[in-house]
Amino acid sequence: MDKQKSVQELDEVVVRFSGDSGDGMQLTGTLFADASALFGNGVNTFPDYPSEIRAPQGTVGGVSGFQVHLGNQKVNTPGDFCDVLVAMNPAALKANAKWVKKGGMIIADADQFNEKGFQRAGYKTLDAVTELNLQDFKLIYAPITTLTKESLKDSGLDNKSIVRSKNMFALGMVYYIFDRPLNFTEKYYEVKFKKKPEIIEANKKVLRDGHIYAGNIHAIPNTYVIKPSTTRTKGKYRSINGNTATAWGLIAAAEKANLPLFCGSYPITPATDVLIELAKRKDLGVKTLQAEDEIAGICTAIGAAYAGNFAVTSTSGPGLSLKSEALGLAVMTELPLVVVNVQRGGPSTGLPTKTEQSDLMQALYGRNGEAPMVVIAASTPSNCFDYAFWAGKIAMEHMTPVLLLTDGFIANGSEPWRIPSMKDYPAINPPIVPEGTENFMPYARDEKRLARGWAFPGKKGIAHRVGGLEKDFIKGSVSHDSMNHQRMVDIREAKVQRVKEFIPEQEVLGDKEGDLLVVGWGGTHGHLLTAVQEMRAAGKRVSLCHFNYIYPLPKNTREIFSRYKKIVVCELNLGQFANYLRMNLQEFNYLQFNKVQGLPFTVVELVDRFNQILEGK
Repeated sequence: MDKQKSVQELDEVVVRFSGDSGDGMQLTGTLFADASALFGNGVNTFPDYPSEIRAPQGTVGGVSGFQVHLGNQKVNTPGDFCDVLVAMNPAALKANAKWVKKGGMIIADADQFNEKGFQRAGYKTLDAVTELNLQDFKLIYAPITTLTKESLKDSGLDNKSIVRSKNMFALGMVYYIFDRPLNFTEKYYEVKFKKKPEIIEANKKVLRDGHIYAGNIHAIPNTYVIKPSTTRTKGKYRSINGNTATAWGLIAAAEKANLPLFCGSYPITPATDVLIELAKRKDLGVKTLQAEDEIAGICTAIGAAYAGNFAVTSTSGPGLSLKSEALGLAVMTELPLVVVNVQRGGPSTGLPTKTEQSDLMQALYGRNGEAPMVVIAASTPSNCFDYAFWAGKIAMEHMTPVLLLTDGFIANGSEPWRIPSMKDYPAINPPIVPEGTENFMPYARDEKRLARGWAFPGKKGIAHRVGGLEKDFIKGSVSHDSMNHQRMVDIREAKVQRVKEFIPEQEVLGDKEGDLLVVGWGGTHGHLLTAVQEMRAAGKRVSLCHFNYIYPLPKNTREIFSRYKKIVVCELNLGQFANYLRMNLQEFNYLQFNKVQGLPFTVVELVDRFNQILEGK
C-alpha cells in the first residue's frame, strides 16, 4: 500500500451505485447501507430502478441505481447529488453523470467501456469524458470484470457466476475508500448462502480483492472516515425499509388487539413486499391470501373483518381504483379494515417503480356516494411501522376503514430503526360484542367514538345482517327510508370526524409564527425538513408543518396556519393537498411548489423556491 495515502474525516457522504438491471446494484447498495448502519452511521437510501423486468442490456432505459447517504449524525434524505458514482457500464455513466457533485469521484468498469457498450448506451462518440463534460471529475477506470475473473479463476464457479460477482469487487473498492468494515457483509454471505459454502468463499474473496485493489492504486490517494453517530438514542437498531416497517406495524396492531391478522392482496409494484413480509410470519398467526385480483383481495379482507380478524389489504395506484367499490362496502358495513396504498407514478400503469403523491384525492373521495374514511400518511421508512399501527388501532376501535398512504420512495428506501418495545405502544380495544348480549342492536353506537359493536358471526343472540344496502339506524335491517338514510350518512361522517379527538395535535418545526410556513405531507418529510433547517440556519423565519393525519385534519390546523404571513404547500403532484386545504380552510392563501417527475424533491430546489417566495417572486 502507498504510504503517502492519508485519511480524511468527513461529516457525511453520498454514494450512488449504478449499472445494468442484472448487475446487482440494489443488493450492492443495500449491503453498503446496512454495513454503514451497523457501523453506527446515520443512513438514508434511495433505490431507483426501471419497471421493465429485463430492459435491453446496456441501454440507458435499463439502468438501475441505488443511492446511499451516510453521516456522523442522523440524515433525513438520500442526498441530492453524490460524492462517488460507481458506473458499471457506459449507460450507467450516461444516466447518472448529472447527479455527481462537481469534482466528485466516478469509478467505472473499464471492461464495459468498449465500442459495443458505447453504442448500446447511445453515445455519439467513444469518448465519455468529452461527451458528458466530465473533465472536472475524478474518473477512475478500473478493469472490474477482468479482475473479478482473475480473483475467482480457481473458485470452481462457472464463468457466468464469476462475472455476476463483479458488483462485490466494486463494493470492496468502496469499502476501502470509506473505511467500512467487511465483517458485516461477510456475515451476510454466511447467512444468505449457508447451504452453498463455495458461494460464501467466492463472495468473500472477491470483496476482499476489491478492497485490496483499491488500496494499491495511485488513483485513490486518500481514504475517508465518517465516524459513528454520537447522538443516537441507546437501543438495538436495524436497517428497515418502509414496506417491511408497514407489515410489522400491522402485525404489532394485531398483537395489541389480540386478534388474528388477515391480509388479502394482489401483488402490485411497489406494494408487493408488504404482502410478502406478512406471508413470512405464519409463526405469529398471520394469514395471507394472494388473491386473483385487486377486487378479490379487498373483498376477502372485508369478509375476514366480518369474521373477527384484523383485516388488511395492500395495493398501489391503479389497484386502489379497482378496490373503490369494495371500499364503499367497507364504509357501509362499518367493519374495521386497513388499506395500504403505496403510491407510484400514474395515471393508469404509469411509472410503477417511481414515486409520486398523486393518489391523495382518490384516497379521500374516490368512491360512489358519501363514503368517508380515515386517511393517514406515513412520512419516513421507519415511521411506516408507527402509522401502520395507528391505522390498525383507529380502524378497530372506531369500526371504520382506514386508508394508509405511503409511496415508492419511503416504501423502498431504508434507514436505521431503533427496535421498539411493545410496552411503549397502547392497548387496542375493539368494541367486540360478547356472546349472549341481550337486546343486541347491530348499529347501536357508543357515545364516545360513535362506533357500532363488532359482532362476530356464530355467536348466539347477536346474529345480524351486513351488506351494501342502507341499514336501519339501530336495527341494521335494510332500510329505504329517506330520513333514515340522512341520519346514517350524517352519523358515518360524524364518526370519522370524531377521530379528531383521538389523534395528536399538529406539530410545527421552528418558530410558532413567522414569514413562511412550509406545508407538506407523507414521504416528502425528509427533504422538506432538511430544506427548512438550512433556511433557519441562514436566519430565515421559516417553519415546517408536515401532516400525517390527513382526514380528518388535526384540530389545531387552522390556528397554526393563522400565525404565518405566507403558506406554501409542497407535494409530488399538481396540488392535491393544497386544493384539499382550500376546500376545508378557505380563509388562507396557499402557494404551491409541485413536482411530478417520478423523483423526490431535492433540497436545493426547495431552498431556491423558498427564498424566491420570501423575496416576493
